[in-house]
Amino acid sequence: MLTVHHLETSRSQRILWLLEELGVPYEIKRYQRDPRTRLAPPELKAVHPLGKSPVIEDDGEVIAESGAIIEYLAERYGAQAGGDLAQLVPAPGTPAHRHCRFFMHYAEGSLMNWLVMKLVFQTLPRQPMPFFVRPIARLLCAGVQQKLVDPNLATATEFLEGHLSRNSWFAGEQLSIADFQMSFAVEALLARSAGTARQPHLLALQERMHARPAWQRAIAKGGPVVMG
Repeated sequence: MLTVHHLETSRSQRILWLLEELGVPYEIKRYQRDPRTRLAPPELKAVHPLGKSPVIEDDGEVIAESGAIIEYLAERYGAQAGGDLAQLVPAPGTPAHRHCRFFMHYAEGSLMNWLVMKLVFQTLPRQPMPFFVRPIARLLCAGVQQKLVDPNLATATEFLEGHLSRNSWFAGEQLSIADFQMSFAVEALLARSAGTARQPHLLALQERMHARPAWQRAIAKGGPVVMG
């Protein structure tokens, strides 16, 4: 049986969602983050040298990286999908395929870089440090967010809002692998944004994801998507 090495509040949640949508039997091996560093435990290195999650094992194959896992699952199990999963991988040469390919790369290649930086600079001032250093750390982190991180996230939000104002899902009108890849970034972006008044289409997408029974089953099994 397929095994998902699942780290709490991590990108592996989107793998659980895809497996639930596809109806593929799987088992979960759970890992907890270090309570102090919030990093993955060293046990994951016994599964894959990078020591990260998600990682899956299927028929003796060990596959890491969300995008590679999603593509593997679509190639191996996607043919059995029907209904609104029939275009899980859009036909080559179509606008949907171009959109799908773009967002498969954009999620981790661009957007998550800024979201990780946002998390780091939000949490760094709360880490243990000498009392006289904390005001400096707080000022430095606030400055980096204001001048570098937040403007880039604002640009990303505007771009995504524009795209979703014209499309129900990231590749168009049908659910595709791009939506699974982008789901973690969407959750993180909405969780780490100052306000949501200017994000109606992202919020609508989030509601569509959350309303899916497969999403709800994945959350029940895997826990929250992003850190609180």
